[in-house]
Amino acid sequence: MFTKGSKEDEKNLAPKVPSPPSLLSTDLEITGNLHSHGEIQIDGIVNGDIHSDVLIVGETAQVNGEISADSVRVHGHVTGQIKANSVSLAKTAHVLGDILHGNLAIEQGAFLEGHCRRIESEKKSSEGAINLLVKGGSKNKTEQPPKKPLAETA
Repeated sequence: MFTKGSKEDEKNLAPKVPSPPSLLSTDLEITGNLHSHGEIQIDGIVNGDIHSDVLIVGETAQVNGEISADSVRVHGHVTGQIKANSVSLAKTAHVLGDILHGNLAIEQGAFLEGHCRRIESEKKSSEGAINLLVKGGSKNKTEQPPKKPLAETA
């Protein structure tokens, strides 16, 4: 009637506690790529690409590389492309590069030299494809351009 659960079952049932953010202080310079499934706050220099869930670029920070994250808040200098669902540029931000975003907020005083392009989330674009198939059916049919009336002459 009663069974003893394994330790693996207990680990899987325990709620995951979010880890504290990783902090890179002002006196730290990193050359190389950073990957994190949590939050990173950068106040130093990073020469390389950054992939993270949440990224905060502090006022004293300088990032030279591509940023890919769910949420990015920039207070310092970024040279390179930013791709994130949510991007926020503070008034002290200085960005040289394109921003691919779902949501974008730019405070007055922020510097941006590059293109901004809205990207749709994968969930929305896949829903659109499903709706297209349901409404329009197969796209394999060859469509003819509309014919002009015979009465028209040049």
